[in-house]
Amino acid sequence: MQQSDFETLVKTLCTLDSVPTALKFLQMNSDSNVADAAKSLSGQFALAEVEGENRIYHVTTQEDDNGVEQEYVEHIMNEGDDIIRFVAWFFDIMFDVKTKETYAAAGKTYTQPKRS
Repeated sequence: MQQSDFETLVKTLCTLDSVPTALKFLQMNSDSNVADAAKSLSGQFALAEVEGENRIYHVTTQEDDNGVEQEYVEHIMNEGDDIIRFVAWFFDIMFDVKTKETYAAAGKTYTQPKRS
């Protein structure tokens, strides 16, 4: 994918209002690599209320070294957060595009979360 196509895609995704909408848009992308990557994530998201926040999680199951299925849960963003968080996460895990690069393509500034 050309850089200009990537920037256009990211900017378009940032106009969408939810993870399901963005994921569906990605699944219909003309770039088969992007569409296939998005399709592979279908059904792997969960919403849970934690500490008064509706959090969106990516949930997968994988076999551990002993052959036992383990569930892995990764917090992606909170409901209502800027969708760029999901977009940056998607391109990072699927295509190794750095979060900072995705934010830059969207014309946004990425600030790394503070460590506690």
